[in-house]
Amino acid sequence: MNGPEKLIPLHGGYRKLKSFQVAQLVYDVTVRFCDRYVEKRSRTHDQMVQAARSGVQNIAEGSQASGTSRKTELKLTNVARASLEELRLDYEDFLRQRGLEKWAREDARRAELIARRPATADAEAEWARVVHVGQSGPRGRGKSGQKSIQSTASTKSPFAAISANGVLALIAVACSLLDRQLAAQEKAFVEKGGFTERLYRVRSKWRQ
Repeated sequence: MNGPEKLIPLHGGYRKLKSFQVAQLVYDVTVRFCDRYVEKRSRTHDQMVQAARSGVQNIAEGSQASGTSRKTELKLTNVARASLEELRLDYEDFLRQRGLEKWAREDARRAELIARRPATADAEAEWARVVHVGQSGPRGRGKSGQKSIQSTASTKSPFAAISANGVLALIAVACSLLDRQLAAQEKAFVEKGGFTERLYRVRSKWRQ
């Protein structure tokens, strides 16, 4: 049996949200990616890191604000979604401007990363190394049998392309989760209203 409605319901708990966990992973991996492949003093470096950070922070802030404002929760969750969309474009620009391949949505390498469900930047990096070895041949040798001497820090290296495509796959997962989260928040707002409506209901029951 449900108890009386609370004026300020349980809220926060964002660390348990899958959207927050994946967005946080995207942030951690983006910091590493930018430090390795994007000029540290460039505006692009700062913008990519800040967009990734915004995705994480706004999910957390929206979750915390939900106790007294579903409107604010919706707004901030949407800001998080928009920030990740901005970040997605930056990664796509990185690949296009360097003539690197952007993997198709159904690419098996993307599916493998998602299936692994990496929880840390190190786990994502391990996936990238496995893919790189698979593409280069055993022990990092190319198709010609010659050992590759191309630095993985080169912005045009296969490893850079793998890393960028990996983050794009993770961003796609985070955006999909946020789309579902926004739909659920919108439904809750329409059906139950916000803090003002809840305040009215609680006061009315108290008077009765």
